[in-house]
Amino acid sequence: MKKLLLPLLTLTLLTACATSPTGRSQLMLVSPESAIVESKKAYLSTVSELDRENKLVDDPLLVDKVATITGRLVTVARQKYPQSANWEWSVAIIDDPETVNAWCMAGGRMAVYTGLFDKLKLTDDEFAQIMGHEISHALANHTAERMSRAMATSLGVVAVGVAADNSGVAMMGAAAAAKFALELPNSRTAELEADNLGMRLATQAGYEPDAAVTLWQKMAKSGGAAPPEFLSTHPAPGNREARLAEMIPEMRGLNPDGRLAPVSAVDIVR
Repeated sequence: MKKLLLPLLTLTLLTACATSPTGRSQLMLVSPESAIVESKKAYLSTVSELDRENKLVDDPLLVDKVATITGRLVTVARQKYPQSANWEWSVAIIDDPETVNAWCMAGGRMAVYTGLFDKLKLTDDEFAQIMGHEISHALANHTAERMSRAMATSLGVVAVGVAADNSGVAMMGAAAAAKFALELPNSRTAELEADNLGMRLATQAGYEPDAAVTLWQKMAKSGGAAPPEFLSTHPAPGNREARLAEMIPEMRGLNPDGRLAPVSAVDIVR
């Protein structure tokens, strides 16, 4: 059994590969479709809890801002990434003025925290950069990739457990890794990928690419002793602003007239 399992696990890791929109090789033990299914379950559970706690915002002005900007980004995403055309695009606006954060699960289910607006005083262009970045994580299947990283760790634990004839320890490790998968931060490689794709989405939707730089300047200044929650799952390399600035001329060529994209319908969860 030991002799058969270890080569099988190795073969699984070697063959479960995919390619990201930028051409990067990705480890995919969890399919994008499975990640979407699991994300929907987690999202509905989270939204239900927020609703019970009366934490969902329905302020008309904020709802209109979020729906309009996100709707333009979704229009571009659907055009450029046909696999997302039938996603259930939705945004929950969470009443938490102290939390500077936003996220997008597999399948286009998103959340933004009011702290983003209260703490950073975002322009529309800067908010578009945040949402473009988050949507890009979903388009590039980063949720499935994070879950796959956790599963790869679990398979390694299982293999060690079998080799040591200690299946109890192996199963505990696998269960912990599976739970941890949904909380794993994105890798720096995935972050840079989302920066690039997100700037493209925002620019093609009609928003200023320069805002990507001013956004991260604001993010850095807002940290103080406690970094924004956003940075806990979005590692920020020191040269991020410089990298973003270098991309601006190329981005401007994608939409030289700055024409705004039409607004697609996005469900605001309330």
